[in-house]
Amino acid sequence: MKKWQPYLLLSPLILLGLLFLLGVGNALVQSLGYIPAFNMKEITLKYYRQVFNEPALFASVKVSLVIAAVSSVLAAVFGVVLCAALTANGRVRNKVLQIVRIPILVPHTIAALFIIMFFSQNGLLARILFHMGTLGSQADFPAILFTTNNIGIIMAYLWKEIPFVAYFVLALMSSINATLGEAAENLGAPGIKSFLHITLPLCMPAVNKAFLIIFAFSFGAYELPFLLGATIPKALPVQAYIEYINPDLRHRAYAMAMNGVMLLITLAISAVYYWLSRRTYDKGGNRFGS
Repeated sequence: MKKWQPYLLLSPLILLGLLFLLGVGNALVQSLGYIPAFNMKEITLKYYRQVFNEPALFASVKVSLVIAAVSSVLAAVFGVVLCAALTANGRVRNKVLQIVRIPILVPHTIAALFIIMFFSQNGLLARILFHMGTLGSQADFPAILFTTNNIGIIMAYLWKEIPFVAYFVLALMSSINATLGEAAENLGAPGIKSFLHITLPLCMPAVNKAFLIIFAFSFGAYELPFLLGATIPKALPVQAYIEYINPDLRHRAYAMAMNGVMLLITLAISAVYYWLSRRTYDKGGNRFGS
């Protein structure tokens, strides 16, 4: 019985993984035009050709990549700073940490509502500045929502992703800081130097993993781009969703082809990340072993 216990404990994860793979496989099959329920039984690549021949696709891919890259890089940087501040103050097991966790638990739709309430031209901040006399009218407040600069989307992602990075790295950073970091400081290294040369490099694998997670999510998520994004160009997940809900059910294959493009881009980025990580690890191993 003990021999099978690990498999029994992993069975829920295995089941969810199989369901996920089944869903991905079904989407890829539909992207090839095979949807028997809609009397579409011919395997073809024409939907992918239509996607790649559509000029708006590249604009949508660019929008999604910019949103994902900018929000993920900023979230990684500020998440590390927040994590370092919590570790330096020893506040890794108190109410401050519970407050940091709140944005992680809030759904993205609620985060979009917060951004609209505070940062739209009719929002709370614009009204406060208008009543203070800083603005001549609420319309003078900078337009950061529903515009092509996507600042509102990035702000919403940062509000959720910075705490995620901090929480993801916190346990490792606090452990390193409590051992190697303190040892370096006891030997005379300044705190900032100890952090930059010892704690941070050892935490970078966890930071990189957190970066990849939030990048992949923000690239493929549609809620915030749908609620806060510009009308044109739309983010790729939003465009795929619009095609999916088209009354003409034959557009389902076209939408799945867009999802297939997102999957290919995400896999390519993950492969590059893995290659860079292995290359860095091999260099580090050779360096420490020499």
